[in-house]
Amino acid sequence: MDFQKPLDELEDRVSKVKTSVRTAAAETNEQLNEHVAKVQANTERELDEAKQHAGAAADRTRTGWEQMRADAKARAAELKTKARVRRERHDADVAASDADVAEAEASAAIDYAAWTVAAAELAILDALYLRGRAREKAAVVEAGA
Repeated sequence: MDFQKPLDELEDRVSKVKTSVRTAAAETNEQLNEHVAKVQANTERELDEAKQHAGAAADRTRTGWEQMRADAKARAAELKTKARVRRERHDADVAASDADVAEAEASAAIDYAAWTVAAAELAILDALYLRGRAREKAAVVEAGA
């Protein structure tokens, strides 16, 4: 449905009402009474037209109501199913992402542990080397004394 035309018509009506109110603000009481009577007559006429249009629309609506209701019910079921599937897919994606992060953290922890073991080995070997050098130096000092 094209909503542009009724929206344009509504915009025109609002513009006319604004003009009418602006004009009424400067009118005398007698002019204002005539203005109100004219607007009331127009409003009653438009209300009668709207009732006729609504009656015709109601007749058309009654004939297709059950089909429209069945279509809406089927569409709602379809939307619920799609929403459930999307929710489940999202949950699976989030779980997979969480697992990826956990695996990366575990891998990093293993790498850190491996580095720590290597660093410990190097520190132990360095300590043994330095202890050996200290003994050698102490032996040289004792021999020279």
